[in-house]
Amino acid sequence: MAKKLSFKDMKPEEIQKLLVEKRAELRTLRFAAAGARPKDASAPAKVRKDIARLLTEETAQKNA
Repeated sequence: MAKKLSFKDMKPEEIQKLLVEKRAELRTLRFAAAGARPKDASAPAKVRKDIARLLTEETAQKNA
């Protein structure tokens, strides 16, 4: 099992960049799934969870 990426030590600029990348990845997964059966059916859920973790960390850093 892969180790989760820690977002706590990232700078706000890095978090924003990663958010843009993850949202683009989710978009491509959605459109790829519309055309054919995906290899990993749980991939969109994993990406959404990563986006939520990034947004949570971003908020925590703003409030700190």
